[in-house]
Amino acid sequence: MISLDGFPVMDADTLTALKKAIDGGFRAFTREFGATVEDFFLPLRTFLIFVERLLVTTPWPLVLLVIGGLVYLASRSWRLVAGAVAALLIIGYFGMWEDTMRTLAMIVVATLLSVAVGIPLGILMAWSGRARAVMLPVLDVMQTMPSFVYLIPVVMLLGIGKVPGLIAVVIYAAPPIIRLTNLGIRLVDADVLEAADAFGASTWQKLRKVQLPLALPNIMAGINQTIMAALSMVVVASMIGVQGLGQPVLKAIANQYFTLGVFNGFAIVGIAIIFDRTSQAFGRRLQKHREAEHA
Repeated sequence: MISLDGFPVMDADTLTALKKAIDGGFRAFTREFGATVEDFFLPLRTFLIFVERLLVTTPWPLVLLVIGGLVYLASRSWRLVAGAVAALLIIGYFGMWEDTMRTLAMIVVATLLSVAVGIPLGILMAWSGRARAVMLPVLDVMQTMPSFVYLIPVVMLLGIGKVPGLIAVVIYAAPPIIRLTNLGIRLVDADVLEAADAFGASTWQKLRKVQLPLALPNIMAGINQTIMAALSMVVVASMIGVQGLGQPVLKAIANQYFTLGVFNGFAIVGIAIIFDRTSQAFGRRLQKHREAEHA
């Protein structure tokens, strides 16, 4: 150890040797298990390519009809449907339809994966104090670590392409749904759980019939935040080969194309607003339905 202005720091040679050892170990791991990791994520890549091709190749009137129908089913609001359709028509009119569909495919798959992983982990954290103690620091790192930093190991393992971008998006987008699922289940009134126990409910029955329905507002808020976080990663993911609205924005930054960046930025904002309003409206409808059932 040597001192720099009174603060003890590691010897430069020791620090260099430590960095080389870590880098060498990770490279050796990549060479040894990189192919295995790629094979593990192959179904995910296949699914992402399928969704992307489906959205890109489907005629735009049909896509508009399906999206409008989904928005209506979720919100029961014709005003919201009209806004979503109008936003997508404007996006298409300015020549950004295909990039928008690619981005939409990435967000849909990333959100589904985040929810599929996040809700069980949130339940586990709510049930187990030990799991919660382990998971909280991990979630803190996932949310505060600069996204460019965790792109490095992902790219080293999987290279450039769709799957590394998807994994980077999920790493950034999953913590909100995990945290809010945990919070929602923990906030369920103890008296309600005691009543369920008195009626002889099993752990699974309590979770399905009591805890998840009462935690639904928090879970829906988590899904909403996950979607917004995934959209915020669009430009970053474009740096490792993810196609969509992020790549024109990156091109605009590199070449100082003001209008290209602004137009694609507004397209991302439009998608974000559609997702945000629709998910919020769906959450409110579910909550009202649950309240009506228990009334």
